[in-house]
Amino acid sequence: MATAISVRQVAKRYGAVEALAGVDLAVDQGEFFGLLGPNGAGKTTLISALAGLVRPDRGRIEVMGCDVIDDYRNARRQLGVVPQELVFDPFFTVRETLTIQSGYFGIANNAGWIDEILANLDLTSRADTNMRALSGGMKRRVLVAQALVHRPPVIVLDEPTAGVDVELRRTLWQFIRRLNRDGHTIILTTHYLEEAEDLCSRIAMLRAGRVVALDSTANLLRRFSSRVLKFRLGPGPGLPEALARRATPAEGAWTLLFEHQAEIEQVLAQLRLAGCAVEDVEVGKPELEEVFIRVMKDAAPP
Repeated sequence: MATAISVRQVAKRYGAVEALAGVDLAVDQGEFFGLLGPNGAGKTTLISALAGLVRPDRGRIEVMGCDVIDDYRNARRQLGVVPQELVFDPFFTVRETLTIQSGYFGIANNAGWIDEILANLDLTSRADTNMRALSGGMKRRVLVAQALVHRPPVIVLDEPTAGVDVELRRTLWQFIRRLNRDGHTIILTTHYLEEAEDLCSRIAMLRAGRVVALDSTANLLRRFSSRVLKFRLGPGPGLPEALARRATPAEGAWTLLFEHQAEIEQVLAQLRLAGCAVEDVEVGKPELEEVFIRVMKDAAPP
């Protein structure tokens, strides 16, 4: 399969901070790819390098075969980026903003596609509204529309649903899924890991500027556990030390990962022996959040 994004040994340092430490990854054309990591992992620096906003200290990045430095004009035409920050020009309406954005890429007579984007992002009624008058969620919709206005084959979504309502989230993902089905390559960064689990066929996890996990979503879930035990303790003795070393606290409860179903009964027996009052128990398949926590813990420096 042809490659949409190629990142080879990309490094970037800001003074004493190593934002990227030799990142290698490739994204195939038509993939829905997740780029995950804690704050400060290097995700935004990598996206900025893709978009030509940051020049790496070393390494090479290509978008649809175009080098982002040596062939930057063509590379930028292949890419649409939705940034985290709400950046907008306060002097124009929504439609004017998208028309001007089209002009940046030399596209005239783009009204039909602009109308389609506005309809799919539920912005038609705000098309002639000044950008200053929009709510934060509406401004974010316009950022998505700007990234799509020149029909780029590769779309990068950097925390696109941060701070937006449920309705926009649902509408946005319906539209983005359609674009992906039509052949667009999607790269998503998000702290909503359930979104990444639901949408992304493959995921890279970054920590301290390095790729610490890279595999299909299904393989990541399968690799780390086949079962998840979540339980909540009532008043009385706390979690035994042997279990506390393995368990992860989560919203007043505990989570344990297992390879085999038989281990769950062993844990429950340990809790009964310690006199713990178990108020609630849930057994389920692993979630990406659990895998993410495990990967980040294993990748932490000693």
